[in-house]
Amino acid sequence: MRTGAPAQHRGYYHVGLQYDTDDELLAVVVPFLLGGVEAGEPTFVALGERTGGLVRAALPAGSGVRFLPGGEVYARPAAAIRAYRELLAEQVAAGAEQIRIIGELPTTTFGATWDWWARYESAINHAYDDFPLWSMCPYDTRTTPAAVLADVARTHPRFATADGLHVPSDGWTAPDTFLREARPIPPDPIQETPPTVVLVEPTPAEARSAVYDADRGQLKEDDVEDLVVAVSEIVTNALRHGRSPVRLRLWAGDDRIVVSVSDAGPGPLDPYAGLLPASDGSPGGLGLWITYQSCSHVSLHRGPDGFTLRMTAGNPHPTR
Repeated sequence: MRTGAPAQHRGYYHVGLQYDTDDELLAVVVPFLLGGVEAGEPTFVALGERTGGLVRAALPAGSGVRFLPGGEVYARPAAAIRAYRELLAEQVAAGAEQIRIIGELPTTTFGATWDWWARYESAINHAYDDFPLWSMCPYDTRTTPAAVLADVARTHPRFATADGLHVPSDGWTAPDTFLREARPIPPDPIQETPPTVVLVEPTPAEARSAVYDADRGQLKEDDVEDLVVAVSEIVTNALRHGRSPVRLRLWAGDDRIVVSVSDAGPGPLDPYAGLLPASDGSPGGLGLWITYQSCSHVSLHRGPDGFTLRMTAGNPHPTR
């Protein structure tokens, strides 16, 4: 029988936590973790260096809580979902009837890349719902922008309070709705300059060559190769499943390459496209999932003129 989370709840029990002091964080997190260990539940922590250190110091020696490398877990949304699903499947296979995790997104995600992390926080309500998981996502209101907190309220069904309650989120929006919304793509400053390359109806081979030609040796070889794979997949998707004209635009900077691919179609119909591999055989689903794991940042936008997907290799947190 599941413990801690309401007994009648099945699947994923997703809880947010907004705190404004370290003491408030520990007052909620420590009982959550020790309660899991006491109930015999696999209990994990994936926090940043500072908050992870606070929690580790507050737990008794030999508590049984297991710490994950938070910075590595939250490198890219699709990769985080894949890694967590593998971890959860392993625990269930070993006999776990409930699992507890507290995980914290790095503050670097609150800037230029927040759009795909907001989609992550929404999508996991579905992605983890076939596991007996109770997770808590803490956000420090002292360092989290108001716009991010607004999305947190929309992507978490409930919030934990210091007195042990779980209160419904007034802003909660179901993922099928949230993920279908037309979120604007935050412009990369490099896009204020004319693109280095513009291709209309490019073949995948032409798209791959454009990326190779734009590389000035400023990026890691693996980053360039990953972008080549991603651009080839997305151009192939646009040609096969989108509507003409298909356009590729590329910008090359000192620390990144940015590529956008647009067509006149509506884009993928699956709201989880990119974050999860398509389970229904949706056109282009696998290619977009590969792209989400290959690039430093991926943004998508639906507008009156069609669908645009932008991929970044290298530094996804540019400054002007």
